[in-house]
Amino acid sequence: MSTTEVRPVGAAIIGLGWWGKKMATLVNAGGADMRFVHGVDPNPDVQSFAADLGMRFSSELSAALADPEVEAVILATPHSLHQEQIAKSVAAGKHVFCEKPLAMTRKDAEASVALCEGAGLVLGMGHERRFEPPIAEIIEAASSGRLGRLLQIESNFSHDKFLTLDPSNWRLNAEQAPAGGMTATGIHLTDLSVKLMGPAADVRVVCENLASQIPQGDTMSAHVRFKGGGSAYVSATLATPFISRFAVFGTLGWIEVRDKAHVESPEGWIVTEGWKGQQITIREVAPAEPVRDNLRAFARAVRGLDVYPISGDEMINNIALLEAIIRSARTGLVETL
Repeated sequence: MSTTEVRPVGAAIIGLGWWGKKMATLVNAGGADMRFVHGVDPNPDVQSFAADLGMRFSSELSAALADPEVEAVILATPHSLHQEQIAKSVAAGKHVFCEKPLAMTRKDAEASVALCEGAGLVLGMGHERRFEPPIAEIIEAASSGRLGRLLQIESNFSHDKFLTLDPSNWRLNAEQAPAGGMTATGIHLTDLSVKLMGPAADVRVVCENLASQIPQGDTMSAHVRFKGGGSAYVSATLATPFISRFAVFGTLGWIEVRDKAHVESPEGWIVTEGWKGQQITIREVAPAEPVRDNLRAFARAVRGLDVYPISGDEMINNIALLEAIIRSARTGLVETL
């Protein structure tokens, strides 16, 4: 990516909860080619946080959309609000960066992608895993053919952070966040799987409640088959200490990436590789800030300097898989896409 200096994109952060605060603090510290000038949240208690970062504060999205300094909105809001908020933002001529998942159904994802494309506006997605240096290496190794024919993916992104949440929190609402940890963490793994393997053909899910009262289940695994061949195992559990592991296997080699800490406070990665005719190697990769780097890629796309690297088709294919995973979590059956 070019290092051309960019006039920072004026942005509004919509939602100043845990993750919204993380993004706002990171972006306004610099280095993202963006600056938050407006914060929106229905909770008046976070007004002081917004003021500390130099942001105007409102309780309604409409105020940010009417702000002439706001060129883009970043949605750190519950999934159920995304489609309506995207539509309002596009109508106001604002570029949109949406936290995952984009939508809960393929139909809604297609509508949001089409709205942004039709208006000539950039749509970014909170899939920061793609911007982790070792994951970017996997994507490059796959696209260049260095891994050979891709065969299988094994992945797990789990934590127990939600066990301490108040039961009224939307993240513990089985309608808004179904299928265990799927919408919280698993959606990142399916994004990477679709990026590497293409559209999914079918999926079978096991979703159980084994160790908590979390209404959407606390233990979830999905086995995905792809239209072009190959498969992926995805685990997104909400009742085990943090683990993040992503491994891809090809005919010429395999790469496994393990996070040393949650992306909220990254500490780097451990990368294990096995290549045909060579000994297995293990190396450490220094910490980076993939959340900031994703937002910077979005800002550069807004400025017309680069193409945003997550395509609309990839966004739609990922949500189509999510929709099938949600169905299978409820039925226990193999669900086709």
